[in-house]
Amino acid sequence: MMEKTMQHTTFLQHHFADAEQQRESAKLGMWIFLVTEVLLFSGLFVFYAVYRALHPDMFINAHKYLDVYLGTINTVVLISSSVTVALAIRSLQLNKSKVAARYLLVTLLLAAVFLVVKYFEYHHKFELGQLPGKFYTFQGIEGTNPHVFFSIYFMMTGLHGLHVLGGMVAIFIMWIKTIKGHFNSEYYTPVENTGLYWHLVDLFWIYIFPLLYLIG
Repeated sequence: MMEKTMQHTTFLQHHFADAEQQRESAKLGMWIFLVTEVLLFSGLFVFYAVYRALHPDMFINAHKYLDVYLGTINTVVLISSSVTVALAIRSLQLNKSKVAARYLLVTLLLAAVFLVVKYFEYHHKFELGQLPGKFYTFQGIEGTNPHVFFSIYFMMTGLHGLHVLGGMVAIFIMWIKTIKGHFNSEYYTPVENTGLYWHLVDLFWIYIFPLLYLIG
């Protein structure tokens, strides 16, 4: 009983009555933050819908120049990373910190794979001149204003990529702290909140992928 009390005092902040209140407050704060993220991406989705309605043929023609194979790989990679981060949280709940650290490392590596694949995809677009706005120089797509599609493509995937990068930083910090034994079955809220953020980043991609790559 005394050992459990000592564990609580190592992570319980002075302005909370108990560990449960601290945990619920942290989760509430994370959910509020996630709502703002949803609002941010919702604006992009509305922007997409408006321009898709204005230029339906151009969107269909332009999307054919996206690599569906690479997009599919990245979709599988991110879904897999959601599984591994969930397994990391479950491992901490079972007091298996070493197993949790391994799952967090795998999550981190999968996120890195996503960014590497996206780098090659972007590099190909830069070589062809399929760039946003006035930087668009590619010739060969039927319809007017194909640069609009690629402007939206880079806005949506670029913003998402920044969120992936931010998620990697958070996961890396959680990995280091897990290795150092900061978390256990009594206290794993930071890892749980990081997992919530990561699941949302993955969910955004699940919407972005069909909207850009699978236009019918």
